[in-house]
Amino acid sequence: MADEKDTGTRGGMLGELCAEFAGTMILILFGCGVVAQVVAGGALTKPVGALGDHDSISWAWGLGVTLGVYVAARLSGAHINPAVTLSLAAFKGFPWRKVLPYVTAQTLGAFVAALLVRWNYTEVLAGADPKHTFKTQFVFSTLPGNGSLPVSEWGALRDQIIGTAILVLLIFALTDLLNDPPQANLAPFIIGLIVVGIGMAWGADAGYAINPARDFGPRLASFITGYDTAWRDQYGNLYFWVPIVGPLVGGLVGAALYKVLISRFLPAAGPREVGRTPAPEGPES
Repeated sequence: MADEKDTGTRGGMLGELCAEFAGTMILILFGCGVVAQVVAGGALTKPVGALGDHDSISWAWGLGVTLGVYVAARLSGAHINPAVTLSLAAFKGFPWRKVLPYVTAQTLGAFVAALLVRWNYTEVLAGADPKHTFKTQFVFSTLPGNGSLPVSEWGALRDQIIGTAILVLLIFALTDLLNDPPQANLAPFIIGLIVVGIGMAWGADAGYAINPARDFGPRLASFITGYDTAWRDQYGNLYFWVPIVGPLVGGLVGAALYKVLISRFLPAAGPREVGRTPAPEGPES
């Protein structure tokens, strides 16, 4: 990642933080919005599920990531996730002095977006869950086993470490110019598909937060708007730390795995050897 003096943008650090704020806000508008529609709206419709299901949630979260990255990429690199920011600082030379400001901007973007979702779905949330319990708390923040499966906070922590390790390893692979990254500005689209895949394959144990800002910002927004149990899980245990610590650890694990297994073996920049890139057909001239 480049220093703000080298980005070619006019806003410097302020522009980068605005981009992280906006990109994360877009992510949460789609993500928490779809969960509100499916979970709260779906509970009030007949037949149940008429407004969507787990797959539509996965797809909307993935689209939110894709669009958030497209919004922020030119100015900030579109981390929109503290686990990604920390991993880039630890393994890719991203300036450590920018980590806390980036994380703050990401969390604020998630917080504001969640407030908008909370406001927009006020009537639906109240109709589905008048006492604002865990039944609709899941709209904003994650729970072990999605609030229903027999998963403890420690099982959820394990899940968050693994899920975020997968995410960051693949992001590093997709953005490494020495590897074989997507062309024609398709990387944000592919990253969105990664999130869809994680949601479909790793969404049961902890709701695939895989992003501390995505969970903490909306969790805080729900707490100040009537969800008194926002910091705890359905067992009464303090849970808010799990989708913070798990993704931060998992991101470092995924980045380390990419470095150990892939990046240290990649060739230096230059022409590829025959057989690793398409060659012209026909006899040699």
